[in-house]
Amino acid sequence: MSHSHDLPPPQAEKFDPKHAGALPKIFLGVGVAGFAVSLMGLLFSRQQFAFSWLFAFSYFFTISLGCMFWTCLHHATDSDWSVVVRRQLENLASLIPYFAVFFIPIFLSLGILYKWWNITELGEDKLLDLKRGYLNHPFFYIRAVSYFVVLSLISTALKRRSIAQDKDGSVQHSLMMRKLGVAGIPAVALGITFTGVDWLMGLDHHWFSTMWGVYLFAGAAGSSMSLLVIIITLLKRLGYLKVVNLEHYHTMGKYMLAFTIFWAYIGYSQYMLIWYANIPEETIYFKLRNTGTWWYFSTFLVIGRFFLPLPVLLMQATKKAPQYLSLVAAWILCMQLVDIYVVVMPVLNKAGWAFSIFDLSALAAIGGTLGWLYLRNLSTGYIFPTRDPRLAASLKLTN
Repeated sequence: MSHSHDLPPPQAEKFDPKHAGALPKIFLGVGVAGFAVSLMGLLFSRQQFAFSWLFAFSYFFTISLGCMFWTCLHHATDSDWSVVVRRQLENLASLIPYFAVFFIPIFLSLGILYKWWNITELGEDKLLDLKRGYLNHPFFYIRAVSYFVVLSLISTALKRRSIAQDKDGSVQHSLMMRKLGVAGIPAVALGITFTGVDWLMGLDHHWFSTMWGVYLFAGAAGSSMSLLVIIITLLKRLGYLKVVNLEHYHTMGKYMLAFTIFWAYIGYSQYMLIWYANIPEETIYFKLRNTGTWWYFSTFLVIGRFFLPLPVLLMQATKKAPQYLSLVAAWILCMQLVDIYVVVMPVLNKAGWAFSIFDLSALAAIGGTLGWLYLRNLSTGYIFPTRDPRLAASLKLTN
């Protein structure tokens, strides 16, 4: 990368809400409609609602954690290429505190989602007895609160410092963000691992995998970078982010490629080790997801998440063509949706896939609300950091 600083500073850009048109109202309307339909599920189809909500919550939560990871990585490594796109990662990661509110329906459905929650007598489940030091009600509550508190504090502090630097240009903000980034990477790693264990692996407390956290992280990192590509492209079409060029797209495309391969590597490694060991408590996960129509979902996920995007992302021409890279990014986001769906829903419908309107309403409720919150916060600061000391190097990026 070139670190030349001979370019004049770019003009600061601030998002005009008028350019969003009716989109905020559309997002809000979708969110309200989603909540209304989901409320019907809460009242009349409690079990289906609980699993549908967990599925939607986990999808958006993993993507938000991925955005926080990229933000922390930027500061921890003193990266310069990502300065011009970093603000959007900060905006997305700063939505994490709202997930504490979205978690309330899950909190109200713990006894429905997790069989271990209602098993209180020792000796009733020998495997659960061995895990009681971790799987108990008080510790579960403590962990859940800790996840939201720690992740929210770091993600909001990073954005607050970044916006403050736009005003005074102090290098002290960069130094503090570096410390927050270094602390944030293990926080994200622990957060995505233990929330994945508690809220997803906990759906079957007999099953376990030592690679589960890494598997979820691979999907979160790849899908969050894909979301960034789409947002950057949309903002550029509105006339913003002139500072983002094809070299930045090339770099984002390389990260999408890297985590497409990494997701497949971890997924295959997890499957191969479980298949080779052939331990019943481990193999039950894949047996269930190869039952009935779930086999088609699992097969489609492997093909769609790896074999289809891989050859497209290998081509440099794709990574330097925003319109095509955005299409691949949208596809990866859809595959992340299928991935989380295959993780959650077979536990409810063991015989095979069964459509439910509450799956869509939960996605609409959380996704619509998050979209509205993102657009509302988009105009609170500049579109990109304007006084970051690494901005000049980011403008001169070459691959």
